[in-house]
Amino acid sequence: MAQKESELFRLNRRLNTLSIFRSILEDDVVGRLQALIDSIGTGSLEEQLRRYGDFTGALFEAGGNITTYVRTFLQDDMNFYLRNTVKRREMSENMHRCLEEELDVMQELASLPPSVLISQIGCSGFLPEWDTAECDIPTEYHEMLNNIPTRGYGKFARYRFFTVKNGTLDPVKYADPQSLDQLYGYERERRMVYENTRALAEGISAANVLLYGDAGTGKSSTIKACANAFADRGVRLIEFDKKQLNAIPKIIDQLYDTPLKYIFFIDDLSFTTEDDNFSYLKGMLEGSSTGKSDNIAIYASSNRRHLVRELNEDRAGSDIHLNDTLQQTMSLSARFGLTITFQKPEKDLYLEIVKKLAAEEEVTVPEEELCRKAEAFAIRSNGRSPRTAKQFIQQILIGIQ
Repeated sequence: MAQKESELFRLNRRLNTLSIFRSILEDDVVGRLQALIDSIGTGSLEEQLRRYGDFTGALFEAGGNITTYVRTFLQDDMNFYLRNTVKRREMSENMHRCLEEELDVMQELASLPPSVLISQIGCSGFLPEWDTAECDIPTEYHEMLNNIPTRGYGKFARYRFFTVKNGTLDPVKYADPQSLDQLYGYERERRMVYENTRALAEGISAANVLLYGDAGTGKSSTIKACANAFADRGVRLIEFDKKQLNAIPKIIDQLYDTPLKYIFFIDDLSFTTEDDNFSYLKGMLEGSSTGKSDNIAIYASSNRRHLVRELNEDRAGSDIHLNDTLQQTMSLSARFGLTITFQKPEKDLYLEIVKKLAAEEEVTVPEEELCRKAEAFAIRSNGRSPRTAKQFIQQILIGIQ
C-alpha cells in the first residue's frame, strides 16, 4: 500500500516538473488527476470520492482511455522541442535528455491503472474504472519525429485540409475524401495537375497552377483529389477565400521552412480592377511574397480566362497609359506557371461520364434510356458537365428521374 502511494505521489511530482510537455498540466483531465492525488492522505473520504468522480468524468469525456488520451496529447502538442525539430534547429544535449525523461513520465501516465488510485481511496463501493492499452510512448514519439516530412506534426498530422480563420489555420475535420479514380473524363488535364503535385511532394520546384474553364467541370475536385493522393507524402491543402489573400504572407512565415508541402488553394478566383487583393496575388505569383519556396505552390480555379473583370469603361478610360493598364489586368493569368483548361464536355464524353457514374452507383436503367434522359436533363439544366451528370444520377437514385 505504502509503495503504491509513494509511486502515485512520485508521478505527481514528476508531472509538476515537466518542461517540454508542460501544457498538459493546463489540461482538464490531468488537472483533475493531480487534484485527486493531492487529496489522498489529506482530504476526507468524501472529498477523495468527489475528486475521483471529477477525474473519471473528464477522462470519459475524452474517450475513457488514458493511453489514447496521452497519445492524442503528444500528437497535437506544439511544444518547443517539436517546433525546433520541424524547423531543423540545433538543440542542446540537456534538451535531448529532458525529452527522454519526460517521455518516461508520459509512459507512466499513459499506463496508469485505476486500481492504483482505487486502492488508495479504500472505498468498498463501486468506483468507475478507465481503460488502458499496451504502449511504448518513447518509441512512438521518436517515430513521429522521424516521420514529420510525410506524416506531419501537430494538427498537420491529424488533418490534411485547412481553411483560414482570423489569420490562422483552422483544420477541416471532415475533409472531402475525393479521389482521382472517382472522377471521370479530363484524364489529360488531371494528369498535369497530378504530376505537378507529385513534383511538389518530392521537393522539386512545382509550378503555380491555374485551372480555368466552364462551371461544373471538376476543377476544384481535381485539386482536392490530387492533394488527397499525396497526403501520405506530406502534402497539405490550405484553402483561402479571395478576401483572405492578405493573410498569406503571415501563413508563409509559419510554413516556408518546414518539411511538409502546402497547396494554397484559391477557388473561383476573379477580381475587379480596383481590388487590392489583385496586388497580393500578383506579388505571390512573382515570388515576392512566397520567396519562391519549394514547399508551397498556389493552385487557383476560375471560370474566367482573364482573372480581372474588365468593364467597358476600363477600355474607354482616360488613362494615358491605357494599354499598359489593360495588359496588367489581362496578364495576371499568364503569371501562373501552368494553365489548364477545363471545357464543357461534348456529347460523347458527357454520356461516358453518365454511364460510369451509373455503373458506380449500380443504376439498372437500360443504357439507351439512361442516355436519352441524361441528355434531356442537361438541356433543362446548365448544359453538359460532370456536375450535371452527377446531379442526374443522384436524381435517379432518389427516384425523381
